Amino acid sequence: MAPGRREAWRIQDGRVDVSEPASISTGIAKRYATAVFELSKEANSLESLETDVDALDGALTESADLRTLITSPVYSRDQVTAAITAVSRKMDLSQTVTGTLGLMASKRRLFALPQVLNALRDLIAEEKGEITAEITSASALSPAQEAELTRVLKERVGKEIKLKSTVDESLIGGLVIKVGSQMIDTSIRAQLAALKNSMKEVG
Repeated sequence: MAPGRREAWRIQDGRVDVSEPASISTGIAKRYATAVFELSKEANSLESLETDVDALDGALTESADLRTLITSPVYSRDQVTAAITAVSRKMDLSQTVTGTLGLMASKRRLFALPQVLNALRDLIAEEKGEITAEITSASALSPAQEAELTRVLKERVGKEIKLKSTVDESLIGGLVIKVGSQMIDTSIRAQLAALKNSMKEVG
């Protein structure tokens, strides 16, 4: 890896921002995700893998320390490997996932963990005949709202839906929904932006 490349990694608004070329990160993520998925499938433990993916995703969202651990160039390989292994055991992750995280740490590949989790979600969803809908809302959705949204999206795409919800107060109102490659933005922010653009055109 080229010197200085890691210094460009940063945490912004609670999200991992990795400046590593997208094609490289995506390629690394697909290789690790495919290996973990196949091993878990052979062991008939896809349900456990899905639980681990959800747990890691939640931990990355909630823990700034964990996000720093996977992106910071300050720590040595041994330090990162020991730390991520300890985290995995504390979270009671499967042996396959724990071993994979340790391997990624030893090879300085943990920066790709968010992409690995996304790739695993896609593989698990495909295996189950599901599709993941990423929902961003101005405030947390209630269980009833999530159930209704799941029903509507299922009717629209014709597949079982698994929701992945996040909150972004800057939306002001409404929802941003991503289903596969399709983006549906019903937020007030999007409406205001469209109005602003139309006013420019009139002017």
